[in-house]
Amino acid sequence: MTNSILLVGVGGQGTILASKLLTIGLMEAGYDVKMSEIHGMSQRGGSVSSQVRYGDKVYSPVIEIGGADILVSFEKMEALRWLKYLKSGGKLIVNDYKINSMPIITGKANYLEDEINEELKRVGARLVDASNDAIKLGNPKTMNIILLGSLVKSMNLENIDWNKIISDNVKKEFIDINIKAFEVGMNLVKGE
Repeated sequence: MTNSILLVGVGGQGTILASKLLTIGLMEAGYDVKMSEIHGMSQRGGSVSSQVRYGDKVYSPVIEIGGADILVSFEKMEALRWLKYLKSGGKLIVNDYKINSMPIITGKANYLEDEINEELKRVGARLVDASNDAIKLGNPKTMNIILLGSLVKSMNLENIDWNKIISDNVKKEFIDINIKAFEVGMNLVKGE
């Protein structure tokens, strides 16, 4: 059996780092893992996606429409943009955070926040406030690791040594805060 996870966000949110840490953890747990990433205009606030598939044997990193077991979105509008990839009954974890795209900034489009929130509610999204929790920790850039912690907890993958994986793969000066961020993320989905 193969599990498929789609992580999406906007350039600069740390989507790719979270995906890489997830991939390393799954490989160290003995799974066959394939990862694919798309950096569409990521340097300019464009959409970024990363597909991670794992299981006993994985033949392709690509997740087809309706094939993702879990969709993790680092930004609310991105969740809706990628929703068609989530399988029926799949889990949707969404950072309760908004980033205005260039068409919105230039006034050519509107960020329809009420409509977006209503649709996320309708599809059963699990909203987490990873951005504010990262600010409370003292480093807004740890939002991605908070979301990774929520994802790991949702997938019941706590038995992997995530502290070691974080320690081995982030800059030394950011290890402690990222381990704390991961724990915050895990605690956001307690009791599920």
